[in-house]
Amino acid sequence: MHAGDDARPGVPPIDWDVAVSTASRLVRPGPSVPVAEAEASVARLRSITAEAEGHVRELTGLGGGPLLDGVVVDRASWLRSAADGIAAMTDGALPTRTGRAAAVLAGSAGVQAGVVLAYLGSRVLGQYDPFAGESGKLLLVAPNIVAARRALGVDAADFDMWVCLHECTHRLQFTAVPWLRGYFRDQVAGFIGGLEDSAESLAARLPELLKAARGKPDPTSSSGPMGVVELMQSPAQRAVFDRLIAMSTLLEGHADHVMDAVGPMVVPSVTTIRKRFTERRKGGGLFDRVLRSLLGVDAKMKQYAVGAKFTAEVVDTVGMTAFNAIWTSPETLPLRSELSDPQAWVRRVSP
Repeated sequence: MHAGDDARPGVPPIDWDVAVSTASRLVRPGPSVPVAEAEASVARLRSITAEAEGHVRELTGLGGGPLLDGVVVDRASWLRSAADGIAAMTDGALPTRTGRAAAVLAGSAGVQAGVVLAYLGSRVLGQYDPFAGESGKLLLVAPNIVAARRALGVDAADFDMWVCLHECTHRLQFTAVPWLRGYFRDQVAGFIGGLEDSAESLAARLPELLKAARGKPDPTSSSGPMGVVELMQSPAQRAVFDRLIAMSTLLEGHADHVMDAVGPMVVPSVTTIRKRFTERRKGGGLFDRVLRSLLGVDAKMKQYAVGAKFTAEVVDTVGMTAFNAIWTSPETLPLRSELSDPQAWVRRVSP
């Protein structure tokens, strides 16, 4: 080590510039679209986001203030935005290190992150990033929306509105619930901050983990790679993980419920779109399915279904106004165990 190494600024564990450059080289090109069709798609997506959020506000009773347009991007722009968003969300939660070895490790981690971004970069239809600037940013990935619409064989205007309803619901969740952004960031920071502690205590807990692995499965645990991750967590780490899973499942399921509830009023072919889109989520070749499992994409797909079912049952039981008590504070969010037992949440929060 040279004398000046310790004076250098700390290096984050992931080099996001390397991640973006790697993803940009690996991501598949978008579909070939005539210029007129591409321009029409971009114009339509940009123009209907405010309209879509207006429909979401009317159904949910949430929100206020001006209705904002979304930002229509290509795959390359989404990659950069996604990397920036993750970096902002984890800022301060991931430890920095000094020295040449740290830079090498950060570059290696950047390559790995880039592979994941490239895989997602051709699949993500839209995204609301609550950590982009002061008020967040709603992104719609035009080539992916066009590719999905073509694969499904559905009406262009209907499908674009349907996608916008989902993403606008996410924007409304964070803009109408002032504490949600900070709480989400804190939970992510708490989870990441405990990873090193969990790793250090893993050897000491190995006999306990082996016993748990041979015993009866925990019904609240995940299966597959996510289940292995949970098995390795300390009790404190598991508590944070459970809160993150419960919150993300609620956010995704609530958005899916809203897009389908609004759908019949503004998307005439919503039933066809939902049926074909659900089948598409299950599809893909063997390699694609393995990657989805390894990256946790399949687990996220389950979140949509579980969260939507939870939302629908609570709304059917107490109505949308009483359901909105869920946004009152962190204490009124559903527990992970309540996701499969919505009536338990009703008894606890909205008796």
